Amino acid sequence: MVSVIEMSTRPVFLYDGDCAFCSACASFINRRIHPGSTLLPRQAAPMELLGVTEQQCNAAVQWIAHDSQVFSGPRAIAELLISAGSIWRPLGWALRIPPLSWLAEPLYRLISRNRSLLPGGTAACSLPPAERSKPG
Repeated sequence: MVSVIEMSTRPVFLYDGDCAFCSACASFINRRIHPGSTLLPRQAAPMELLGVTEQQCNAAVQWIAHDSQVFSGPRAIAELLISAGSIWRPLGWALRIPPLSWLAEPLYRLISRNRSLLPGGTAACSLPPAERSKPG
């Protein structure tokens, strides 16, 4: 669990920790991109302290900035890339402006709906969030 102090000093990026594809992406991001944020599975996040709802987190990845501003989906990914600096920052900026921003949302939804078929994905990734948490 992330500390309250760490949450106040770094933006937080929430992803679905029950999804193997999402977890693999988060691991890659931490190893290769080195974002200027804390990556947390939404299942371990104090959502009420972060100002996001379970519905928001079920719908898409979330970025919670220092000023408590929240971005979802491709915009959250853009903010994560910008926070990483280096060669990632221009890519993040590009995701925020048309025409890439217009394409990012449908592409994000396509990947999200089909994440069970992607490398690292499992059948559990295709289940609704409520069913992924059930034992057995």
